[in-house]
Amino acid sequence: MRFAACIEYDGTPFYGWQRLAHAPTVQEHVEQALSTVAAHPVSVVCAGRTDSGVHGLGQIIHFDTDAQRPERGWLFGCNAHLPDAIALRWIQPVADTFHARFSAFARRYRYVILNRLARPALLQNRVYWQHGRLDAEAMHLAAQVLVGEQDFSSFRAAGCQASHAIREIHSVQVTRTGDFLYVDIVANAFLHHMVRNIVGSLVKVGAGEHPVTWMAELLAWRDRTKAGMTAPAAGLYFVHVAYPAEFGLPDTYTLPFFHS
Repeated sequence: MRFAACIEYDGTPFYGWQRLAHAPTVQEHVEQALSTVAAHPVSVVCAGRTDSGVHGLGQIIHFDTDAQRPERGWLFGCNAHLPDAIALRWIQPVADTFHARFSAFARRYRYVILNRLARPALLQNRVYWQHGRLDAEAMHLAAQVLVGEQDFSSFRAAGCQASHAIREIHSVQVTRTGDFLYVDIVANAFLHHMVRNIVGSLVKVGAGEHPVTWMAELLAWRDRTKAGMTAPAAGLYFVHVAYPAEFGLPDTYTLPFFHS
């Protein structure tokens, strides 16, 4: 039987999602917990790998098992064996044709910037702090050139293993609520560090270092060295994955607790 599950996690203590031999990862802990409940080794497939320090609210996985357990048994059993920084939100059986990665048609990330003079205490490792005033409207206008199917080489990490840099951004919005700026990006898929590199460039626009038209120039250049820095992992949240309705997955889309 194939199961799908939704996982949320604080990425701070982990070296990203993908299992590593030398460091703790989210995948390692999830597989250990599922294996304990199933009483046999379980391997999982995720919708999208996240880097060290990046958080997840709606990471989707699937796995196969012969173990017979009620859904509540899987949920409570796995959460009892997971560290406090990781939790399953839901779990349910799905069709054998479901694939956490390849069945998805859209993924949503939110990047959170705390834009105030004083550094954060309670939100340390949860946001990217910028003390200089940022112009959210200018950032939003600049970001609109990113919408559509384009070559995002200027926002691709040097070590990205994707075969090409063509991706389709469905929407991108930059909004402000009080001291918080939110960069919300929905795309069919993302390149390594793509969101963080986009945010790093948008911050330069927001700070007045470059005009709104600069983002279009970066796209045309297709040169990572000309774009802004890679924004810190702490502000990034993998919030949602969209699948065809035929798979019947719960609609548990949510945003970080300090959402607008």
